[in-house]
Amino acid sequence: MTELEQLRAEVAALKAERSVIRLQTAYGYYVDKAQWNEAADLFARDATLEIAARGLYRGQSRIRAYLHELPRLQYGVVFNHMQLQPLITLAEDLQSARGRWRAIIEVGFLGRDELCGEATYENEYVVEDGVWKIAKLHCFVTYYVRWTEGWSKGGVPMGSMLEHLPPDVRQTVDYHPFPDVYIPPYHYPNPVTGRPWTQEQP
Repeated sequence: MTELEQLRAEVAALKAERSVIRLQTAYGYYVDKAQWNEAADLFARDATLEIAARGLYRGQSRIRAYLHELPRLQYGVVFNHMQLQPLITLAEDLQSARGRWRAIIEVGFLGRDELCGEATYENEYVVEDGVWKIAKLHCFVTYYVRWTEGWSKGGVPMGSMLEHLPPDVRQTVDYHPFPDVYIPPYHYPNPVTGRPWTQEQP
């Protein structure tokens, strides 16, 4: 490979990585504002979505239906999903990728509840019809607590299956958030040692 070819390859990889980051960041902003159709449009036709313990939804239309079951943004409601710490791993052909993120979450309902939490995403992305889309979104909720109680009182239960819209597949990973300890699996090996990650028991 010539120096020019190498530079072109590096630029292409940087553009692909930037596209994936932009895609996931856009998802976070749409979720913040309960713009469920905009969020659903980011998914590939055969994509999957799994959040907390609500089970897995398969296909863009099912994902759209699931999102519309979530609360609307209206007076007295606050949603914030700050998507941070992206680590993107591109496939060699730059047609797919995997990514790990964390979300700092704030949810408030006036006069009823105020929650903060953290979720770790292990996602997959694909180029479909020439555009980067979300192929798999898996959101592992690591903790949810009430602002007024904090962590010392323990966490609140994470979301469970929706009564009116059962998932296509039940929860695929059995885990529980704080005060339990669960580390969502890393999709990448240690960048220094090259060792694959294994779940360590606390």
